Amino acid sequence: MILSRRLRASPYEARVIEQGVKAFSLYNKMTLPLVFNDSASDYEHLCNHVQIWDVACERQVEVSGPDALRLVELITPRDISSCEIGQCMYAPLCDEHGGIINDPVILRLADDRFWLSIADSDVLLWVKGIVYGRGFNVRVFEPDVSPLAIQGPKADDLMSDVIGERARDIRFFRFINVEIAGTDVVLARSGWSGQGGFEVYLQDHRKGLDLWDTFWSAGQKYNVRSGGPNVIDRLEKGLKSYGSDMTIDSNPFESGLESFISLNKEAECMSIEALKKVEKSGPEKRLVNLVVDGAALNSPRSEWRVQDANGQVTGIVTSLAWSPSMNANLAFAIINSASADRGTVLSVDTDNDVRKAVVHDSDWKLY
Repeated sequence: MILSRRLRASPYEARVIEQGVKAFSLYNKMTLPLVFNDSASDYEHLCNHVQIWDVACERQVEVSGPDALRLVELITPRDISSCEIGQCMYAPLCDEHGGIINDPVILRLADDRFWLSIADSDVLLWVKGIVYGRGFNVRVFEPDVSPLAIQGPKADDLMSDVIGERARDIRFFRFINVEIAGTDVVLARSGWSGQGGFEVYLQDHRKGLDLWDTFWSAGQKYNVRSGGPNVIDRLEKGLKSYGSDMTIDSNPFESGLESFISLNKEAECMSIEALKKVEKSGPEKRLVNLVVDGAALNSPRSEWRVQDANGQVTGIVTSLAWSPSMNANLAFAIINSASADRGTVLSVDTDNDVRKAVVHDSDWKLY
């Protein structure tokens, strides 16, 4: 990938390059480092040690002002009124048709101040358009915030060495304000891995290398390495990726996000009526877990078709990886609801051959 001026630079980019990054993805018009050795060895290290991730591309949309809560409630079908200051909430953002615009983690910094920590789509422009059209008394902008993730089973040990034992007391999806490397950060127990850890929300991009170096130095005794979101880990833990596993053409019922919406919430919400219709009729499609037979496969670039027992196309594979711990190809697929029951036997056309595939529970119980 050519790192031109057209791509906004991460404040951690110099260290990522020094550490020998091998693969990037584009994310919110920035680079997202993904592979340093290879996916399998990066995964093994993540499961056993601790990694530093440059996730500055996880941009923030700040909503602040008297109408901040009204606006946030309008754009998500999740009830945000119970979100406390210092709490994070995973909340799909949905349009008037129930389509998923994004699936951020929302941080409540004050009664009238929120950060939407977004996945890969233009949320800022969408929200600004709603504000202009509805006349809300809020300010919507992108603050100077660049997250750095500390992930893995030794993340608590590393963080405790950096800020003290209070790090261990931070509850899941809660955050505190703290100073690290001479700069104020928001420190949350969160992150896009199944191994646990923290996200450090840097609020001054000029301090990026100092922040990285602080964790790198303290992490040497824990075998720290650079890393990034790992497809093997996320499939094993059921972490869905916006843009791959769900898009604006998906709704929360199709995407398995029913537990993160409240159709009876009291606040006005633009997607509620559309989603009530989906709940009543049932979704036409479902995002399901598949185990695909045979030797290891690489994640598809093209659309791998999923077929039912009659050979009819019922959907497509959205993500796939070989799981060393399960010794199987794990996949997400969006398929017709009629084929989505647990235990249903399907097949996947992998371009090279047709493989048997079985629908599993979200925790891979059938395996």
